Amino acid sequence: MPSGGLLFQSIILGLLLGGLYALLAAGLTLYFGIMRVVMIAHSAFLILAAYLAWWTNDRLGIDPLLSLVVTVPLFFGAGVLLQRGLLSRLRPATLTMMSVLITFAIALMIEGLLGYAFTGTQRRIQLGYGTASFELFGARVAVVKLIAFGLAAVSLAALYTLMKRTQFGWALRATIQHRDAARLVGIDTERTAGFGFGLGLATAAVGGTALSLDTTIYPSLHWHWIGPLMAIIVVGGLGSVPGAAAAALLLGLAQSLLQIPMGATWAQTVFYVALFATLAVRPQGFFGGRLAQRF
Repeated sequence: MPSGGLLFQSIILGLLLGGLYALLAAGLTLYFGIMRVVMIAHSAFLILAAYLAWWTNDRLGIDPLLSLVVTVPLFFGAGVLLQRGLLSRLRPATLTMMSVLITFAIALMIEGLLGYAFTGTQRRIQLGYGTASFELFGARVAVVKLIAFGLAAVSLAALYTLMKRTQFGWALRATIQHRDAARLVGIDTERTAGFGFGLGLATAAVGGTALSLDTTIYPSLHWHWIGPLMAIIVVGGLGSVPGAAAAALLLGLAQSLLQIPMGATWAQTVFYVALFATLAVRPQGFFGGRLAQRF
C-alpha cells in the first residue's frame, strides 16, 4: 500500500504531465476539427521544435524559451503553407485517408532530415536550472516540469482567449462546427482553415520546446507520441480542444498513479486502454460534446 506522501507526489506529477499533454494534443484537435485531417506528422513537428530548442541552446547559448520567438512564427507559416499548398487540394471524399498517408510521409521526411543533421545520438538540453527542485507540501517538484506546465497553461489560455474573444476565433469556431454554413454567412473558410492549421503547428512549436526541457530527444522519438496523443483527442472528443485538455489531465494523472504499482513502462498502456474503451463505448468521446459548447 503506497504511503500518502507517495500518492501526493504522484498526483502532483500527474497534473503537471497532464498539462503538458494538453498542449501537445491541442494542435491535433485543431487539425481534425478544421479539416478532418489526421495529422500523423504533428509529433514529428514536436520533435523538430525540440531539436531547434536544443540547437539554439547548445550552439548559441540561448535559453530554449527564447527560441520560441523564432520557432512559433516559423511553424505557423509552415502550417499555413502545408494546408493551402497541399492539403486543401485533396478531394473531400478522400481527405481523411489521404491526409494520413501524406502526413505519414512528412513525418518520415522530418525524421530523416533530423537523423542526417544531428545523427541518431540522443540529445538533452543542459540548463542551469535543469536539476533544480523545491518542496510543495512534502512533495518534490522539478522546476523544469513546473516551467513546462506553466508554458502549457499560458499557451492554452491564449488559445482559449483567441478562440472565444476574437473575430478570427469566431470564424474558426464556425468553420469547425459547420464549414458550409460558415461559408454561407460570408466567412472565407479556406483562409480561416489555413490560419487555423498554422495555429495548430504553432502549438507544436511551443509544445516541442516545453517537451525539450526535461526529455532526452532523438529523431525517431515522434513515434512514441503518436499513440498517446491520438488517445487523448479520441477520449476528449475529436475536434474539441477543451475535451482534449480534460482527457489529457485525466490520463496524465492516471499514468502517474499507475506508475506506483506497474512501473513507468506499463503505466503508458493506460492511453491504449482508454483509446479502445472509448471507441467501444462512446466513439464520439467522453468530454467533447459537453465541453465544446463552452468553447
